[in-house]
Amino acid sequence: MAGFLLRALPAARILIITLWAGSIWTVGYLAAPTLFSTLTDRVLAGTIAGSLFRIEAWLSLACAALLYLLFAMEHATPSRRVCQRLVLAMALCVLIGYFGLQPWMAGLREAAGPAGVMEGAARTQFGLLHGAASLIYLLQSLLAVLLVLKSR
Repeated sequence: MAGFLLRALPAARILIITLWAGSIWTVGYLAAPTLFSTLTDRVLAGTIAGSLFRIEAWLSLACAALLYLLFAMEHATPSRRVCQRLVLAMALCVLIGYFGLQPWMAGLREAAGPAGVMEGAARTQFGLLHGAASLIYLLQSLLAVLLVLKSR
């Protein structure tokens, strides 16, 4: 039984990495842009995109925790240490981008009311926060590429 589990760990690791990286790329670069290009109501598009990013953030933290544990169960190698650092860096991106910046952006949206944040006085501040969150998401996406390549 123990031998089977040890042989299954690399396969589980690959599946979790695939799920995580694929979900990051799908939500950020397919689903969210499609919402904004398809829906005429930008507030609705933003609300739906926000829901997708919320799910993505929680999925990211779950994948990060599982991957960190799986890498910790493997023999210490330079490649394993690099992968663990990539996992931690990606999790940090989620913590800063979603759990750090997103509540601030949500507060601006709420204060703006039904007209939306892009019509109010907080437009510049929201734009700066959104830009920072987008850069952090891009960084996480690029780190996912490295994780996929390094974990092979």
